[in-house]
Amino acid sequence: MTARAADRARYDRATAHLDAPVAIVDLEAFDANADDLVRRAGGKPVRVASKSVRCRALLERALARDGFAGVMSFTLAESLWLARSGFEDVLLAYPSADRAGYAELTADPKLASAVTVMVDDVAQLDLVDAARDGDGGGEVVRVCLELDTSLRLLGGRVRVGARRSPLHSPAQVADLARAVARRPGFEVVGIMAYEGHVAGVGDAVAGHPFRSRAVRLMQAAARRELAERRAAVVRAVRAVVPGLEFVNGGGTGSVQHTAAEDAVTEIAAGSGLYVPRLFDNYTSFSGRPAALFAQPVVRRPGVGVVTVLGGGYPASGAAGADRLPVPYLPEGLRYDPQEGPGEVQTPLLGSPADDLLIGDKVWFRHAKAGELCERFDALHLVEGDAVTATVPTYRGEGHTFL
Repeated sequence: MTARAADRARYDRATAHLDAPVAIVDLEAFDANADDLVRRAGGKPVRVASKSVRCRALLERALARDGFAGVMSFTLAESLWLARSGFEDVLLAYPSADRAGYAELTADPKLASAVTVMVDDVAQLDLVDAARDGDGGGEVVRVCLELDTSLRLLGGRVRVGARRSPLHSPAQVADLARAVARRPGFEVVGIMAYEGHVAGVGDAVAGHPFRSRAVRLMQAAARRELAERRAAVVRAVRAVVPGLEFVNGGGTGSVQHTAAEDAVTEIAAGSGLYVPRLFDNYTSFSGRPAALFAQPVVRRPGVGVVTVLGGGYPASGAAGADRLPVPYLPEGLRYDPQEGPGEVQTPLLGSPADDLLIGDKVWFRHAKAGELCERFDALHLVEGDAVTATVPTYRGEGHTFL
């Protein structure tokens, strides 16, 4: 029996009492992945990206382990909810236009001390000040400045990397730091730089050796350029804000590379806990799939074909086959190219279909990590061949922040 076949047998036994659709997290794999992130971080704390987890119980599980510290959130409403729930260090990774949220943040000393907001433009400070509620909105807002990490070539005519912050040079970041420092009610405490073109792009795509080689060359050049520029940015900002608390960088795919930079004080990672399918294509690390979902077989249309209920859960990003979940267990199933994964039914082809009966489970892996939790209100936690706990996702607690 292969390792994957053994996992399928365990998951089927563990969830025999549960009807599909159902989502699980294999805690042994989750914990092993957490240990690997800490190992790769080389002694620098790992800040958990909540977008990639979307389950308070599993955020708490990660943060209870040595080597993890703090949460990186994705909306202001989520940040405030986590802070009210007892999370004491929440870094909001994206600028917000949530005026009601800012009014709440600036009026509550506990929230203001726990939440750090992301800024890359003075106009975002104006929005916060406009949201302050008169006499009750005087709390100092903790601010993190975001650096654009994109690699610019040919005099800027070619850009590689996500379109995030407009702040690219040390001078630009330092100018904003001065603007914040001069402004009452704000304090610069950190810098963030997320190199998504390194951390979030696989460099070993099966069947594409030339593309993979090109990605590796690009990433090597991007790492060198960013390491120099990030160090210069930190020096420039520290000249304005000597008490800077943290410099955050990286992501699951670049942990060890980013951690090697002296200027970086902490690493962000989250997807590496679940290891969705987009993280299969890396030469620098390998993880264990920890989060899966199962759909029930509801039809057997013919030889070599079964149909499962639903399963059309595409991930965000540019549309393509890599954004689709993949049939994982039993091994050897594939989509019908005429239908793909459907909203209400998904035909699956392959010889393993002939061994599946009505009601059997087919296990899938999502393309991205936390987005799976937008489809399920609970995660069943598997240890060995038993479900030992069932915990709510954000959705299960009544929250869909985006």
